[in-house]
Amino acid sequence: MRQQKDSSLYEDMLELPHHVSGVHPQMSIRDRAAQFAPFAALSGHSAAIRETARLTEEAPELEEAELEILDRRLRFLRERLQERHGFSLDGEPVRVLYFQPDGRKAGGRYVSCTGVVKKLQEYEGLLIMEDNTRIPIRDIAELEGELFEAAGI
Repeated sequence: MRQQKDSSLYEDMLELPHHVSGVHPQMSIRDRAAQFAPFAALSGHSAAIRETARLTEEAPELEEAELEILDRRLRFLRERLQERHGFSLDGEPVRVLYFQPDGRKAGGRYVSCTGVVKKLQEYEGLLIMEDNTRIPIRDIAELEGELFEAAGI
């Protein structure tokens, strides 16, 4: 009963023509639909969740024996480079496993780089490869190669 009474209130408006503005241009159907598109109130939230879920590793804690081997191999590289007057060890590749800290959160990841050593800058604490990869000496976990095996290190 109430529904009939309410609809009778608007009967006089049902037959009126649709209003078209003379001032504003008519909006396209696409633009009208865009008004009702879902709103992303939490934009960036899913990216933040992905970043939090991204796993990182802890910095290496090398044992005394590993540190000793690494130190001997770094000294060997320094001596070889001095023999060549600071120039690279031509054609003698080494594999360097080092820890690369993450720029966004605690931890990082291990990176392996194989190539020829170009320079050992002890004052700056850098091992520089021929492809100009700069590896902080403090982050090196392993140094391997035939160069060391031939020298018995």
